[in-house]
Amino acid sequence: MNGAAKGAIIGGVFLAMVGGAGYGVYALVGDAGDDSGKGPGQGVGGDTSVVAAKGSGPITDKEAAQAAKAFLAAWAAGDERAAADLTNNAQAAQSAVSDFKYKTYVTKTVITPGRQDGATVPYKVEAEITYEGVTKPLAYESQLTVVRGLTSGKPLVDWQASVIHPQLQQDEKLRAGAPASPPVKAVDRNGEELTVEKYPSLRLVLDELRETYGGKAGGKTGAEVWIEPATANAPKRTLLTLVEGEPSTIKTYLDAKAQAAAEKAVAKYPESSVVAVQPSNGHILAVANNRKDGFNAAMQGARAPGSTMKIVTAAMLLDRGKAAADKPAECVKEASWGGRSFHNLGNFELPGASFATSFAKSCNTAFIKQIDDVKDDSALSKEAREVFGIGLDWKTGVKSVDGKVPEATGAEAAAAYIGQGQITMNPLNVASITATARSGRFHQPVLVSPELDGRTVATAQRQMKSSVRQQLVSMMRLTATSGTGANAMRPVGGDKGAKTGSAEVDGAGSPDSWFTGFSDDVAAAAMVEGGGHGGDAAGPIVAQVLNSSASRP
Repeated sequence: MNGAAKGAIIGGVFLAMVGGAGYGVYALVGDAGDDSGKGPGQGVGGDTSVVAAKGSGPITDKEAAQAAKAFLAAWAAGDERAAADLTNNAQAAQSAVSDFKYKTYVTKTVITPGRQDGATVPYKVEAEITYEGVTKPLAYESQLTVVRGLTSGKPLVDWQASVIHPQLQQDEKLRAGAPASPPVKAVDRNGEELTVEKYPSLRLVLDELRETYGGKAGGKTGAEVWIEPATANAPKRTLLTLVEGEPSTIKTYLDAKAQAAAEKAVAKYPESSVVAVQPSNGHILAVANNRKDGFNAAMQGARAPGSTMKIVTAAMLLDRGKAAADKPAECVKEASWGGRSFHNLGNFELPGASFATSFAKSCNTAFIKQIDDVKDDSALSKEAREVFGIGLDWKTGVKSVDGKVPEATGAEAAAAYIGQGQITMNPLNVASITATARSGRFHQPVLVSPELDGRTVATAQRQMKSSVRQQLVSMMRLTATSGTGANAMRPVGGDKGAKTGSAEVDGAGSPDSWFTGFSDDVAAAAMVEGGGHGGDAAGPIVAQVLNSSASRP
């Protein structure tokens, strides 16, 4: 180590005496193991700062153990230069290790490796952070992988931000001190506190509420350890509170019991998201995600919504007098438009079916065959924007992405009628579409009151015709009782309706599963990436949220 730390194997444990004022007294780095036949704790002997010379071929267990041990010892000792030289990205590693010491105020570090798995070495970090006279522990587990240097041939730590902390993503940084925004206490519509510990899916939402409203609501800043995001408009993520601040209270429109039901529902399906809203006023009742990447796809996603879009398409056709719930709507096995052929799932057909039945059974061809009668490439886009508020500038109180229904011609227009092509939505957008169909009026979804910051919410250009609403709701009721949504909606009580959707994604082995429904004054929509048919994965999520008696405002 470049003079910053001297080490020796003592009782099978590496002891690094630390130089550098104020960083700490000692750091212990346990034995990462090797391929010499010795067991854990027996050591490998020699100077652990020496990494194997240039080699070739796959990294051996011994090379990985020695490289990991040397890097962890240098990091624990606070020798950022030595640690950086043992990685394949010295510049990024040196900056990160230096930040760990100086910008996170770490005064002592103990790093203990776990059981090695080939070139991967897990470890536990036990650090002490001291800021303005307050010292608190920060403990977590992470892992590193050793690779062979492309030019040097030496075994080197494959540098990733997560080496320093498992929650760090690319270009994110670990920081400590007094944050810019005071803490907030977020409560639901009934005054119940909403915490990350109880509602993990709300982490990003709660962080955004703090970033946006913490400074406006009168709280006082304390001291924390946090993850600084890579982009300026993303919220920071608090890891540890060093000094308690004085939080202000932010009231949301969320419903704690609805949120609990949503969290449990998405937990059953990987890569899933759900949103529930109140049709009578647009209040967002629940937001939940179960995703590896931690992304708030429920409110910020943008993927083809599949046949849930038929709610908007049906409204447009009813609005223009091109269809009626009780009138025939030819449902054939296959239909062509713009040089492209479209078919129904399993090539089913419904001879003599009404428009309501074709909607309930999700017949693609019955909708596509209507294009020639409409004779307006902008019809669907207009209906989506003017009646359902899709594409307007929604200001929900936290970051959200509006749906997109661009004008299209030819085959793209046909695809749009059934929720494919260039159309993109997220569960918030689709839940709002269902809420609009249910109430007959667009209420822009809101998570916190606009009075909190004086923001202007979006309003639709025109209200849905009463006759359109009546027919649309009746068709959604049919879908929930005897159509493609019947199985999922069977346990749901109240006045209920639904629409299923399956959206094909290029390169994906299975389509995205979409489902939306309402029960009384609650509307919900869910999406499961790669989940298959809408009723199979997304359907049970929506049903669980709707069926929770506690979720009824």
